Amino acid sequence: MTGPLSAARPAGLLSGARPAGLRKRWLVAGLVAVLVALVVGVSLGPVSLPPGSVAAELLNLFPGVHLDSGLTEREIAIVTELRLPRVVLGLLVGGLLAMAGGCYQGVFRNPLADPYLLGVAAGAGLAVTAAIALGGAGQQGTLSGLPMTIPLAAFAGSLLAVTMTYVLGAAGGRRGSPAMLILAGVAVSAFLSAGQTYLLQRHADSIQPVYSWLLGRLATAGWHDVLLVLPYAALTTVVVLLHRRELDVLAVGDDEARSLGLHPQRTRYLLIAAASLGTAAAVSATGLIGFVGIIVPHTVRLLAGSSYRVILPMSLLFGGAFLALTDVVARTAAAPSEVPIGVVTALLGGPFFVLVLRTARRVLT
Repeated sequence: MTGPLSAARPAGLLSGARPAGLRKRWLVAGLVAVLVALVVGVSLGPVSLPPGSVAAELLNLFPGVHLDSGLTEREIAIVTELRLPRVVLGLLVGGLLAMAGGCYQGVFRNPLADPYLLGVAAGAGLAVTAAIALGGAGQQGTLSGLPMTIPLAAFAGSLLAVTMTYVLGAAGGRRGSPAMLILAGVAVSAFLSAGQTYLLQRHADSIQPVYSWLLGRLATAGWHDVLLVLPYAALTTVVVLLHRRELDVLAVGDDEARSLGLHPQRTRYLLIAAASLGTAAAVSATGLIGFVGIIVPHTVRLLAGSSYRVILPMSLLFGGAFLALTDVVARTAAAPSEVPIGVVTALLGGPFFVLVLRTARRVLT
């Protein structure tokens, strides 16, 4: 896959030098962002709790730690059974979506690639909707506590979508063109969304809760949804991070990668499958949440460097913190009502995408 993005290849690889690795200060910054998002997310809500007391109560969850948080039994239950699972789910989903976005950008060598824009989220959403409509999940009026088959269906749908996008983009004869790939993703998303709308209309009585799910939400059934997403998140994270160096090699072109002993297509397919699995798990648990895979990787690239050895782990950390804090805005902006988190990320991501599109205009030819 060669094309006009060669100008964006990492200078270190082109000159023979190793790209800069992950600096400790960025790792510390990412961990601090996650901790801040965790405490803030658990503290704020209809019942505000002191951040210091929340932090003490969170520390009490570790074996051997016994601190007096000053919280009542009811407040402790709010922390551990209601808010903490929701915030942890936000950290997992945000990290997965951001890391998947960075991974797709490296695989396709396309600065605009994102699970949402490539149609991956739409494919996963269609598969989940079909599974609910035909399988009967969600008929109790909630989508919390979905069965284990839902992420597998979403994975199949996401793989189908990314394959359709890649094939359609390649049909234009310019597989490295960002414009061609994004246009293909828009077309595939529209097609899959049409199928999803048809299913919603045909099964409106049985899958009414899907409408709110489509806008994105982090409402959970306790720790069930966290445990549902966790194994997929762990597998995706391990595979993607173990191959982050290969993405830097792929950036210089397939011929150069082969000369260095790498199998480009095999690596590319493996990373696409891993990123799609993470996206599918996120979508199946929280619905369609767009633009996380655009906002976070580009911000990390701007601040910390262009090497995927940095972008991917930092996107995992900052993506989780971003979505957890965005959920706080969704919960509190229109209290006591709750704004769908997908609406908040779209409001943030729309202007950001325009900015990215303008900075990438030199390669959109």
